[in-house]
Amino acid sequence: MMKTGSFLATTVLAASALCGTAHAQTVAVPPAGASAYVNAPVAAPVAAPVDRSGHCGIFETCSSTKIGLGRGDFMVRLSGVGILPQDRDSKVSLNGQHLPGAHISTTNQAMPELTLEYFFTDNLSLDLIATSTRHEVAGHGGALGAKTDVGSAWVLPPTLTVAWHFRPHKRFNPYVGLGANLTWFHSMHGADGLKLNSGFTGGPSVNAGFDYQIVGNWFFNADVKQVFMRMHAWAQNSAETVRIRAHESLDPTVVSAGIAYRF
Repeated sequence: MMKTGSFLATTVLAASALCGTAHAQTVAVPPAGASAYVNAPVAAPVAAPVDRSGHCGIFETCSSTKIGLGRGDFMVRLSGVGILPQDRDSKVSLNGQHLPGAHISTTNQAMPELTLEYFFTDNLSLDLIATSTRHEVAGHGGALGAKTDVGSAWVLPPTLTVAWHFRPHKRFNPYVGLGANLTWFHSMHGADGLKLNSGFTGGPSVNAGFDYQIVGNWFFNADVKQVFMRMHAWAQNSAETVRIRAHESLDPTVVSAGIAYRF
């Protein structure tokens, strides 16, 4: 009788365990039409990409930046320029008498230079340079001796140049040019009480150089010009008893390098 009771008790306990397990594994199904919610990790929001198509910094090269130079471009360039007079030949006279072996020399000088340039076509541009430099003038040889200080003068030589550019719309763009120069000597001061004066002069010029696009609308420029001009000057003492005249082929070589901005 005890064995039968133990067996029944064991059977009841096993059945209860099975029923509990089955109940634990039962998943409630939501009624039709009801929404089911599932807990899931939420991803962090991704920032929208910044649209830079409408803005480009002055020192940036963007997709909208035009490469190289071409028709309609206007440039302003600031350069350091060296003026190197060649003093190829001189004719000096004293009170109307020619002084054999005498010649005039002028010193080299460096100054800032401003250039404005406009492109009429992809290849053809027109530029104007302006600077003013101060030079010392001396006489040598013949009756003038080893060196005679004549004085000093400021030179304003605006030069208009037509240039042909070989590689439009490229970062590296070499060119050659042909121009005309008109030179004005001003603020002249004679040495030892001399009155120093000079007339207007001018002449043709040829040049070669290149532009290189650095970043954005900024360009580096290097240029060499050869200007052909003669200077006609005269000096006299305060009593006007001594009068010296000089005709000098200055023919300066003009070397410059600088930074330009394209508008």
